[in-house]
Amino acid sequence: MTEITYLNNQFLIAMPALFDPNFFHTVTYICQHNDDGALGIVINRPTDMKLKDIFEQMDITCDAERIRNAPVFAGGPVQQERGFVIHSPCERQWDSSVSIADNIVLTSSRDILEAIAHSEGPENFLVALGYAGWGSGQLEKEIIENSWLNTPCGEAILFKTPVGQRWSAAANQVGIDINRLTTVAGHG
Repeated sequence: MTEITYLNNQFLIAMPALFDPNFFHTVTYICQHNDDGALGIVINRPTDMKLKDIFEQMDITCDAERIRNAPVFAGGPVQQERGFVIHSPCERQWDSSVSIADNIVLTSSRDILEAIAHSEGPENFLVALGYAGWGSGQLEKEIIENSWLNTPCGEAILFKTPVGQRWSAAANQVGIDINRLTTVAGHG
């Protein structure tokens, strides 16, 4: 019997030949992967929105310019009106959180945005609208078809690496210069 390996707390790195406009040159953080499918948040697609735009829509005040100007990411093509915060853990508990790993939590409730706005939130955070979703067996099939590489999450890539360098940095964790891969890699 083959042991099933799930990709929770891993990065999915889009291969150069993945031309789907939703995922071209993306890095997706896998938050949940099981027999039913997978859910991930794209971490290198900033939108034109800043966090201040979200705060204004939700009637949350924020005076800290650094926080107000934080980017909002396009987390994926599913439920783009729904917000997610990937963040480092902190002492405070949030209304709707799931611990992904010892050092990473996913929260989707208003209370964390209010805390972030008042500089009382987690030290590291990434705010995204929408998510990427795969049905049962779909992600595994796409990996077999060479659409994705996967590697364990690198917290520095998730929170500290400049957005434009995340795709290459994640691939570098695997020991690959992704820009040198051909579109026919792995096909005979």
